[in-house]
Amino acid sequence: MNNIKTAVLLALLSGLLMVIGQMIGGHSGMILMFIISLGINFYTYWNSASMVLRAYDAREINEQNNPTIFNIVKKLVHNAGLPMPKVYIIESEVPNAFATGRDPEHAAVAVTTGIMNLLTDDEIEGVLAHELSHVKHRDTLISTIAASMAGFIAMVANMLQWAAIFGGRDDEENSNPLALLGTIILAPLAASLIQMAISRSREYLADEEGAMMSRKPLSLASALAKIEHYAKFGVLPGQSESRVSSTAHMFIINPLSGISSTMTQLFSTHPSTESRIQRLRDIASRI
Repeated sequence: MNNIKTAVLLALLSGLLMVIGQMIGGHSGMILMFIISLGINFYTYWNSASMVLRAYDAREINEQNNPTIFNIVKKLVHNAGLPMPKVYIIESEVPNAFATGRDPEHAAVAVTTGIMNLLTDDEIEGVLAHELSHVKHRDTLISTIAASMAGFIAMVANMLQWAAIFGGRDDEENSNPLALLGTIILAPLAASLIQMAISRSREYLADEEGAMMSRKPLSLASALAKIEHYAKFGVLPGQSESRVSSTAHMFIINPLSGISSTMTQLFSTHPSTESRIQRLRDIASRI
């Protein structure tokens, strides 16, 4: 059901982009936006991993220089029948982790030094199992595509806003000021809501799959509680809030938890940590 929901939501994002194109340039504009959406998906497919790893100055590790983390990943991928991903460390005392890559054969997982200092080995295993579940189901690619499309929709809406201010469409007979205003206001909002819904649905699935992969759902639950606590007190160093926000969907806990705590769940990239922990406890009672 999560996969069906994701497919529907991605289709809605593409449809929203095409509606904007229809409003801007009629049938030709709709076709142009469809082509642009394909271009966004294609570019993201090939470049999502390298972009985010560079953004956070991630450093690749191996079995010799970090046997603990590397061997936990090695054990989990063996049990799950996955190819071995590249493993990275981010120098930051803020505990967090993410996975990236277009498919299991070109995947990477990254953890901060803060996670290594804060969590037990069992908790780290639970976190990495969660991230490898994202790899298995190609969640990182899906979420990055959704974020890229939502960002592009917001950019187009902003362009329309400036066009309306300077009367760029006044000479068009079929121009509808109310429809244009509605597009400027509602399109970015709708795109954000769809993107967040996609992200939340994939987090629930990764929690469940990660719990089964590691067989340690309570360790994952404990790790989530610890990471959430520390995420409220700081974001990853050297990163602007806007940059962290654009990649927040990739992390196991939203790295802007403290900043966005007053927002409603509709605008959250992650389900509430309390609901995730409760689900993991339910899983633990069944295995």
